[in-house]
Amino acid sequence: MLFNSLGYALFLPAAFLLYWFLPRKARYIVLLCVSLCFYMFGGPVYVLCLIATGLVTYAAAIGTERTEDPAKRKRILLLAFIFCIGMLCVFKYLNFACGIFTDLLHFLSIPVQPVTLKLMMPAGISFFTFQAMGYCMDVSRKKIPAERNFLKYLLFVSFFPQIMAGPIGRADKLMPQLTGEREFDGVRASEGLRQMLWGYFKKLVIADMLTRYVDLVFDNAEYYFGLTLIMATVLFTFQIYCDFSGYSDIAIGTAKLFNIDLMQNFDSPYFAVSVRDFWRRWHISLSTWFRDYVYIPLGGNRCSEGRASLNVMITFLLSGLWHGASWTFVIWGGLHGIYQVVENFCHKHLGKKEYRNRKEKDIPRSRLWKITHGILTFMLVSFAWSFFRANTVSDALYIASHMPRGLGHLANSYVMMLNNMVLDNLKILKIAIYLVFLMAVDYVSMKKDLYALAGKWKLPVRWGIYVAMTAFMIVMSLNGGTTQQFIYFQF
Repeated sequence: MLFNSLGYALFLPAAFLLYWFLPRKARYIVLLCVSLCFYMFGGPVYVLCLIATGLVTYAAAIGTERTEDPAKRKRILLLAFIFCIGMLCVFKYLNFACGIFTDLLHFLSIPVQPVTLKLMMPAGISFFTFQAMGYCMDVSRKKIPAERNFLKYLLFVSFFPQIMAGPIGRADKLMPQLTGEREFDGVRASEGLRQMLWGYFKKLVIADMLTRYVDLVFDNAEYYFGLTLIMATVLFTFQIYCDFSGYSDIAIGTAKLFNIDLMQNFDSPYFAVSVRDFWRRWHISLSTWFRDYVYIPLGGNRCSEGRASLNVMITFLLSGLWHGASWTFVIWGGLHGIYQVVENFCHKHLGKKEYRNRKEKDIPRSRLWKITHGILTFMLVSFAWSFFRANTVSDALYIASHMPRGLGHLANSYVMMLNNMVLDNLKILKIAIYLVFLMAVDYVSMKKDLYALAGKWKLPVRWGIYVAMTAFMIVMSLNGGTTQQFIYFQF
């Protein structure tokens, strides 16, 4: 079920009323039933995959807690991970692996017929498997006790606001909230509704508007060059941010209606002053998951400089592969790994001596330094996004190599870009206004809690803004709007 569908507009109020009007002790059962029903809209059969993941990781966590033998604990954990990763491989990576194997045989001049399985990938499989695996590792490390009530644990794995595209929850923070006896909090519910409204605005108004221009170019990349490719890449940079952070805002806001806190997933990422800083702000639940469960166990930076760089590359290559079974995602992850390796080298060997052993956030920087490094970071991140969005590696390489073409005649390139993307100066101005507004809100949100602050505005002003935004979104949707599935649903 899509958050931006009529079905969800009917589903959420019904779930809200059921939850708060039933006895406290039954609420987690209600929330579990609601979550499973929500998931079954994406395919009733695939709820079995969700339940199977829950059963295996539930049993594995209890097994690791009961044994004191480290070797046996690792074996139990390994079996659970083989199951989870095996499911991912079957539904998400099997055809990709078969394609690589077929290409290898063709390279060796061995004729073979390519094999492709037509399997529908369970919605959100990458998210709920990672959440379950993180829980098992936390229990194995004795960070949290294993949950003995399977229904409570299944609710943690399947909680409906986050199951499709995160944020990837941590059991120590989320599970007590899901299973505890919560009190209704009108202030928090109001904040949640405001956050949902902003999330819908980012998705329905900005992201879906940009989609038509981005798809036009990236789906026919070989016909364009120069400023057209650059503009499409920049617009995708904002499209994916508004799409995914919009989903996260709706998910977090929905959870607040049930007085449940999900972790923050975005923190004004396009104000980052380095790629490392970008990953502190972008998809925080995933980046911290890879940091805690992949990068640090590999050795992190507590080893030689070369090994630390290898750890960074492995982590980001896996992160790229997590996003999808395509070389374009792997290259995207590899680019971010290279960016960070170069940044770390420059910080350690080329920076001022008094700053080399200090963390970046503790180093005083001038405003000019922040602006220039912020622009450079945005350019690097945007360039990497072109690989993420490209349909094939050949398309991505074409885009990368043809971006500079024709820029020597900027006026002609601008006119060609307008014609290619079916734009005009008025549409460019409208897009610019939306993006400036978006960035202004992000900038203010770095210093203030806008959702709480909006609750202090006078009632007529507050409701005037709510009604105006809602009406504007409806008009935009009815007047030639293109309602799109959330981008991260495919992962």
